Amino acid sequence: MKSEIVVGIDSSTTATKAIAWDINGNYIAGGSSPIRLFSPQSNYYEQNPDDWWSSLVDSLQELTHQVDKGRITALAISNQRETFVGLDKDGKPVRPAITWLDERCKSQVDKFAKIIGEDHIHQITGKPKDYAPVVYRLAWMKDNERDLFRKVANFCDVHTYLVSKLTGHYKTSWASADPMGIFDLENKTWSLEILNQLDITPRQLPDVFPPGTVLGHVTREAAETTGLKSGTKVVAGGGDGQAAGVGVNALTSGRAYLNLGTAIVSGTFTKNYITDRSFRTMACCAEEGYYCETSLRSGTFLIDWFIQQMLKIDPNHKPEIYSQLEEEAEQVEPCSAGLMILPYWNAVMNPYWDPDARGCIIGLTSGHNRGHLYRAILEGIAMEQFLATEAVERAVGQRTDEFALIGGGAKSNLWRQIIADASGKKVLTMSSDEASSLGAGISAAVAAGWFHSFVEAAHNMVHVKGITEPDSQNTERYNNQLFKYRKIYPAIREIYKPGT
Repeated sequence: MKSEIVVGIDSSTTATKAIAWDINGNYIAGGSSPIRLFSPQSNYYEQNPDDWWSSLVDSLQELTHQVDKGRITALAISNQRETFVGLDKDGKPVRPAITWLDERCKSQVDKFAKIIGEDHIHQITGKPKDYAPVVYRLAWMKDNERDLFRKVANFCDVHTYLVSKLTGHYKTSWASADPMGIFDLENKTWSLEILNQLDITPRQLPDVFPPGTVLGHVTREAAETTGLKSGTKVVAGGGDGQAAGVGVNALTSGRAYLNLGTAIVSGTFTKNYITDRSFRTMACCAEEGYYCETSLRSGTFLIDWFIQQMLKIDPNHKPEIYSQLEEEAEQVEPCSAGLMILPYWNAVMNPYWDPDARGCIIGLTSGHNRGHLYRAILEGIAMEQFLATEAVERAVGQRTDEFALIGGGAKSNLWRQIIADASGKKVLTMSSDEASSLGAGISAAVAAGWFHSFVEAAHNMVHVKGITEPDSQNTERYNNQLFKYRKIYPAIREIYKPGT
């Protein structure tokens, strides 16, 4: 076993990473390859599924040139969520894949949720009414591309597509099926009630298994293409968010994962199935449990918007702008001299689920500069996360003690401190920045027999690198600011309603 390694595949929106891990969670080697994203018109975002596969092939070939393929005992996949493709009877895409970024289905959300019942579809799937789950894109395709819709023999999430390419079987994980929004999350099966309204049968969907299940083995053809050894175990992983939760050992309610990426996504573990409008319930990428997941669509997206649109600076030509803004913001006292930013640039999910919500800047004076604005962005996101976590704590009935950070924003010393101060919680940085791949690697390690459970595997393979403690004086200042911040959205929500 000492020489054995597992591979965690992270198939994200922009790239595939194939990383080899040992039994102690050490990074052994890795390969990566980009994935193209197309926007045929405004708010439409598509990908070619062949690019998912070619990107995986390239990353695995790069990896297997660095390590002996005979050492790889198993691999598992974490995948971009809420993205799907329809395949015909010959396994060919009937149209490009529609990704999670796509907004074409917005007009379908109220209509379809009303058919099932807004509260009822929430209870079945764990997802409050919102355009993110695939179910509403399926409804759009049924209504707008009927001929293509009728040609679909298999509706696939990214996980299913890649597993089929590796093994020849249409199989997926609970934690990858779940974000489709057509999955009965508590009973771990496709919801016939929802499928009937879409004119989809279970035969058109993959077989679903718990994370850590061996779904098949690498075929001879796939082995020749990827560089893997024929017969290598292919294991059920999960959506990249849930896999990242396992990859930072967020398997108790005391530790939540917090992804400071394009969007801000956090998840708190619970053994019991619960639903609440304060979060969306997701299947955990483990043998049991769920994540109460909160999401803010404006994360580092908002920072980049500020730099590019407001400051008119191209960070590709001037990458030092990030460190410059950080230095300027560090000179600003907590609470940014009364400046507050509501970070709803891309509407709001939990707890309001309002597609018409908009961001706003409140409290500007002539004394504010770009350092104040930059800090206020970080503070607005941090305060929003505090309120989201507070609501989860009430629903779960247990306090979250610490955030385990992942994503590009985790590298910011200032942002880590602001999150710690605003929340009053410890903020952890992890030894590995590749939490989704490590989470998938943990699934593979369990299937390989290295450990008896995901809890044991995560305990041995996940390690903390640093801890940021909250400053009690700053926490008190942010508590006073939060009293005002809570009032912003309720005070302005009527302004943005259509027709007002």
